[in-house]
Amino acid sequence: MAQKLIAICGDAVEEMEKLPDKSITLIATDPPYNLNKDYGNYQDNLKFNEYLDFSRKWLEQAKRVLKDDGSIYLFMGVRYISYVYAILEQELKMTFNSWITWFYTQGIGKTKGFSPRHDDILFFTKQPKNYVFNLDEVRVPQKFYRSVNNMRGANPGDVWQFSHVHYCNKNRQSHPTQKPEGLFERIILASSNEDDTILDPFVGSGTTLRVCQQLGRNCIGIDINPSYIEMAKKRLAESFRGFDSIDERMKRVPDDLNDLDVRESYIKNHIDWFLKNNSVAKDDFVKNVQDKYASKQMSLFR
Repeated sequence: MAQKLIAICGDAVEEMEKLPDKSITLIATDPPYNLNKDYGNYQDNLKFNEYLDFSRKWLEQAKRVLKDDGSIYLFMGVRYISYVYAILEQELKMTFNSWITWFYTQGIGKTKGFSPRHDDILFFTKQPKNYVFNLDEVRVPQKFYRSVNNMRGANPGDVWQFSHVHYCNKNRQSHPTQKPEGLFERIILASSNEDDTILDPFVGSGTTLRVCQQLGRNCIGIDINPSYIEMAKKRLAESFRGFDSIDERMKRVPDDLNDLDVRESYIKNHIDWFLKNNSVAKDDFVKNVQDKYASKQMSLFR
């Protein structure tokens, strides 16, 4: 079946109303936080209750279009996150799974108070137990090798460290809140399978569409700004050279891989497990292996 990547210019709620019930496996989205950001033809400066009403309307549609085994990952700013949580749990009766913290190393500086260095992501499921979650697809390398460990890696936890897409990054778009592709890679791998349909009702620069394109998922992206829709389409037409961000742990070589056969078997699998969508990081990983185990007999790099 041919992959479907659809970019729609329109109001999120109005366009979501057109989608069939239970047609979406995963919603992954970064809506406006109502922080007075300039999104071209939309300024997110609604009054408090207006913003909550707006959130309630699109979240009602989100629940309707999700399949019974579906999930939603929602980026949200600190001012409104508790209210959005209450809408999802208390009003819509969805099931809370995780409160994920995206930690980044640089951000806005403050002289009074503490400078922000994280965003939050709410992960809710439609059903309490029956939902898609592929842990093996998102594991991170172990720090130490132990025979009792799952060498496919460890659970990445709920604190994720990815750098911002800085303005010097070749993939940086003209969008005020562009998110790293590595964040969406993890979300999409964890909570969907190939050929599933993903929805992003606030697709912005097109990150969700681009990641779905590379991971074999179908995707519907909606945005009210026509220039962002054109931006997303342009990204889809570009050649792929790897995602623009990575969890630095993916390059980690476990300590104590002392048995030659175990070491070589693991290293051969590492790139496919952790780095297949990040070609630039492969060279760093190989160097890390050579530096760590240069004194031990190895045939892998001969």
